[in-house]
Parts: sequence; C-alpha cells; structure tokens
Amino acid sequence: MPRIAEVRAPAEPSSPEQRARHLRILRAAARIGADKGLERMQMHEVAKAAGVAIATLYRYFPSKTHLFTAVLAEQIDRFNETIPRAEPGTSPEDAVADVLVLASRQLLRRPRLAVAMLQSANAANAAAVADAGRIDGTFSEIIVRTLGIDDPTALDVTLIRLLMQCWYGVLQSSLNGRMSIPDTESDIRTACRLLLAPRSNSG
Repeated sequence: MPRIAEVRAPAEPSSPEQRARHLRILRAAARIGADKGLERMQMHEVAKAAGVAIATLYRYFPSKTHLFTAVLAEQIDRFNETIPRAEPGTSPEDAVADVLVLASRQLLRRPRLAVAMLQSANAANAAAVADAGRIDGTFSEIIVRTLGIDDPTALDVTLIRLLMQCWYGVLQSSLNGRMSIPDTESDIRTACRLLLAPRSNSG
C-alpha cells in the first residue's frame, strides 16, 4: 500500500511551461505504470522519461500516491470531455451505467495502471492529496449531468457517493481476478438500477 510522505503541499503549475511539464510527468507515469505497476515503478524513471529533474518531480508529486492519484484525475478529466450522448430512449440510470461501463473498459485495458491509480486514490487523504477530491467531484458531476438532475438533493448526493464506492469495489474485484468482465459490467448495471432508483427525478 503506497504511503504519503509528510512533506509540504505539492506545488501547482501556473505558467504554460509548468503545465506542459506537469502533463509530461503524468503521461510518463501512465506509460511506466502500465508496464511495471505501482510497486516496481521508480520515481527516478518517471523523471527521466518526462525529461525533468527528480527534484521537480517531487515538487509536484511528493509520493507515488500523489502521482498516480493525479494520473487518474487527469484521465477522468479527459474522459469527461469525450463521453458520448445517451441513445434516445435510454433511462437515466441506464445512461449512467453506460458511462461507468465505458470508463471501466478504458481502465481495464491497462490493468497494472488501473491498480496503481485505484490503490493510490483509495489511499489518498483528500486533505493531503487535492486530486482525490477532484476525482470524486468530477465523477459526481458526470453522474448528475447524465441523470439530468439540475439541483441535486442531499439524497441524490448520497446515492451517487454510494454508487461510486460500489463501482470502485467492483473494479477492484475484477482487477483481482475475482470477477469476469461480463460479470463486472452486469454488476455495474445492476448497481445503477438499484442505487439510483430513489433519485429526486425518478418520476
């Protein structure tokens, strides 16, 4: 299980050059993580592949937990920009299921990277790793938008949080070899229908 070093808050890129450097680090970590996984990957390998000094890498990402949580956040941001529209006649809960199944397929294509990202995100304390909260916020926004809810109630927020926790658990079981891909997708669809049934706009 990755640990978070007790260090100062990570730096945030501000200039275009810093943002480009930041993104190079994330892309390099994704490539190496997909090949080696969390435990075997070394931070100096990421720095070298990204063309940055190791001190620069640690300034932005003090630990592997920070790094791979940020990789997941960046991938979710990109996913958010490419989600297709639901087919006409699709119920809101089935539309959410389609989105989560699509996200699952993309994650499970690179299982070592998926394990690294999910382990890191699950270990991350939102107070210490800002990207952990960003992940939750972005996915909540995706689900609310897909459901067509303009003003989520407290119950909506709770249902979405439970659905996300269920989804993470199903993904983890799939990555651990405890579930087949068809069973994984079937469980995701069932969870969406059951957990989202009491939502505020269910009619």
